Amino acid sequence: MARLQAGDKAPAFTLPDQDGNKVSLRDLHGSPVVVYFYPADDTPGCTKEACQFNDNLHAFARAGVKVLGISPDGAEKHQRFRQKYALQFPLLTDADHSVMEKYGAWGEKTMYGKKTLGVIRSTFLIDAKGVIERAWYNVRADGHAEKVLQEIAG
Repeated sequence: MARLQAGDKAPAFTLPDQDGNKVSLRDLHGSPVVVYFYPADDTPGCTKEACQFNDNLHAFARAGVKVLGISPDGAEKHQRFRQKYALQFPLLTDADHSVMEKYGAWGEKTMYGKKTLGVIRSTFLIDAKGVIERAWYNVRADGHAEKVLQEIAG
C-alpha cells in the first residue's frame, strides 16, 4: 500500500456529499483543505474526531482551510450523523474505497489483535495548489483536530 508524503500531488477525487452533491478536490483549488478518512459515522472514536474538527471549524475557517470527512457510509447515515452532532462540514461517501486506496487510507490493520481490511484513520493537509503538505496515518481520534490546527498555525 502506497503512502502519500509531503510534496506529493493529492490524488483527484469526486465523491457525493451527505446531500448527494458531487464534491471534487479540483473545485477546492485555491484554498487549502483538510481531508480526513474515518471508519464509520456515529462510533465512539469517529464521533470524537468529527466533533473536535467541528469544534475547531471557526479556527480552520480563519486560517482559510476547508474540512472534509470521508468514510464508506452512505448519504442517509451521514445526514443523521451531521444532525445528531450539528456537524457543519461536508461528509463524503467513498463506498467502494477507491479514493481511500489512492490515499493509502484503506488496507490491512490490526484491531483487537486480529488483522482486518478496513479504513486506516488518516488525515491530509492539502495546499491551495493540490499538493500534500502533511499526511498523518493511523491517527488517534482524540486530540487529532487540534494537532492538525497546530500544524496549520505553524
